[in-house]
Amino acid sequence: MRFHVAPQSFGSSPYFHINRPLTRRSLLDIKNGLLSAECLDDQIPIETAKGQASVLIPLANVMSVPGILLEVRGKTLRSHSGEVSFPGGRVDANDTSYLDAALRETHEELGIGAQNIEILGQIGPPEVNLRGNMVVYPFVGFVHAGSSHLDHIMGDVDDEPLPSCDLDAIRRSVSQTEVGAVFHLPFSALTSPARLRASLFRGNRPYWAIGVQDLVPNGKPNPALVEDLPKLQESHSSDDSEIGVGKYGSLEVWGLTGWYLYLLMKRLRMYR
Repeated sequence: MRFHVAPQSFGSSPYFHINRPLTRRSLLDIKNGLLSAECLDDQIPIETAKGQASVLIPLANVMSVPGILLEVRGKTLRSHSGEVSFPGGRVDANDTSYLDAALRETHEELGIGAQNIEILGQIGPPEVNLRGNMVVYPFVGFVHAGSSHLDHIMGDVDDEPLPSCDLDAIRRSVSQTEVGAVFHLPFSALTSPARLRASLFRGNRPYWAIGVQDLVPNGKPNPALVEDLPKLQESHSSDDSEIGVGKYGSLEVWGLTGWYLYLLMKRLRMYR
């Protein structure tokens, strides 16, 4: 029998306020915080694999609320369809770096150009995906509204709220085949006990899975995925956190996406 050990407690970040829009100052604080928390082993994968992939964790203000943009993968995709994820994918031969791949995939999936994304840092160590064929490198960025993030770097007052993204406009520009939905997860939701479920990443690393079904437009899991969930989870009984849309068929941020989000929140000291 396996026992779930609850992750450590959560609190307020010293880098930003969870209920106030991110500002130029808070972005610099987040960037410095990620840099100061970086470890020598952060960029060394825990396991090796033949392929490489990368994802972007896109921070954003939406309607003056700070949080993170996430997507629900298209239901016609062959792998992880209907699951919550960050934008990202396989590193192609034409990509000049892992970061370049994350930015390209974000543009292809969400229609957000690299000129609107300010890179704040990266977290790690990178993990291998569930299939074991790719190492996934996670980067952290902020999505600026407007034509270019350079405009905000040059012109904004440090403590002035940065403009909010138009979530409806992003939803109109997503890839219809790759993305089923886009939603905004407020930072405040990451410390809401009603949303948090203690889980284990790959059987032995405690973290928080986060319920998001009410945040997703028409947030109903693919019925086929829910129907197959007990069978899938039983066949992976040693792994609580990567099969299906979420525990008990409810949409959650979990699995590798949930683990990377948990690592980011620890770096930003929202999770202790």
